[in-house]
Amino acid sequence: MFNNLFLAEKASDAAGGNVILMIVFYVVILGGMLYLFAIKPQKKEEAKRKALLDELKVGSYICTSAGFYGQVIGLEDEVAIVEFGNNKNCRIPMKKTHIVSVENEEE
Repeated sequence: MFNNLFLAEKASDAAGGNVILMIVFYVVILGGMLYLFAIKPQKKEEAKRKALLDELKVGSYICTSAGFYGQVIGLEDEVAIVEFGNNKNCRIPMKKTHIVSVENEEE
C-alpha cells in the first residue's frame, strides 16, 4: 500500500516538472517571436533612418513628412534650415527627424 502511494507521488512530481518545462519552452518561443516581429524590424528601420540623415548635406533636396520639397541651406545638430520654393526669403528651420527622403545633387 505504501509502495503504491510512493509511486503515485513520484509520478506527480515528474508531471509537475514537465509543466514547468513546457512553460519555460513557451516563454522562450514567445520571446523569440517578439524579437523577430517587433524588435528586429525596428532596429532595421532605425539603421535606414540614420543612413538617410548621414547623407544629408548642404545643397541636398529633401521631402518633409508634411510633403513639402525644399533645399537644405544650413545644418546644425538637430535642425536643418530649409528653403522652400523659389522665394529666397522662405527659409524655415526644421527638425531633421521630419525629413523623409534626401536627393543629393550630382556634381
